[in-house]
Amino acid sequence: MILGQAMYTGPELGLPRESREQQRELFRPDIAAPGVSILAATSTANSTLNDRGFIMLSGTSMAAPVISGVVALLKARHRDWSPAAIRSAIVTTAWRTDPFGEQIFAQGSPRKLADPFDYGGGLVNPEKAAKPGLVYDLGLEDYVGYMCSVGYNESSISQLVGKGTVCSKPRPSVLDFNMPSITIPNLKEEVTLTRTLTNVGPVESVYKAAFEPPLGFQVTVTPERLVFNSETKRLSYQVRVSTTHKINTGFYFGSLTWSDSVHHVTIPLSVRTQILQNYYDEN
Repeated sequence: MILGQAMYTGPELGLPRESREQQRELFRPDIAAPGVSILAATSTANSTLNDRGFIMLSGTSMAAPVISGVVALLKARHRDWSPAAIRSAIVTTAWRTDPFGEQIFAQGSPRKLADPFDYGGGLVNPEKAAKPGLVYDLGLEDYVGYMCSVGYNESSISQLVGKGTVCSKPRPSVLDFNMPSITIPNLKEEVTLTRTLTNVGPVESVYKAAFEPPLGFQVTVTPERLVFNSETKRLSYQVRVSTTHKINTGFYFGSLTWSDSVHHVTIPLSVRTQILQNYYDEN
């Protein structure tokens, strides 16, 4: 299993400075997948491998095709799902233990118990991802709101989406981008954010919220009950997070789950208290 955070070492992209700073509000990675000792096909013309047409390989290049295959199967089964809906289904249904119920450990030295910054939502569970119950979907307006929140100018956004765009005043919060995760890197006292769920399961469904708050943080979900029917397929809720820490901390982790007793739609939470501004640039 390959567990870790992707790194990019190419040229700097032309993003606004605000955008680079606010990338911290986007949780990474999304998911983990099997990536050790994977049976892979090879070309018999490649003399650096072997001439049998297959080989056992390990690495991110083995884990990525697993996720790609799961995505292809989900798209074939749910042709009307967006890329965001597919990502949500994969993230919210993942295992947070291995398939045998054992704890997941991160690779490397020293060996440590893995956390969401190692595996994202967890280890991909294709069977559950096919029937997630609820998804955190994204449409054009969500992406426009995100670009406004991270500092893109209205002219650039308009050119990108092909129509005139005016960002709201004040600009939306990047914390409200409808991701299947919540990360708050600089919590001083209290913050409230919004998520929206779309029902892709049984039409008549009632989901209740349950959460594991990060250590030293208080989490409140409003409402605590979501009722879906033939007329109500999308519902929003708010999450209020406050800290009891009085000093700067590292990241603490928790989770939020919506359940109808059959489907368990779980997203990871990561929160860091930043009471005092650091004297150095973390970028």
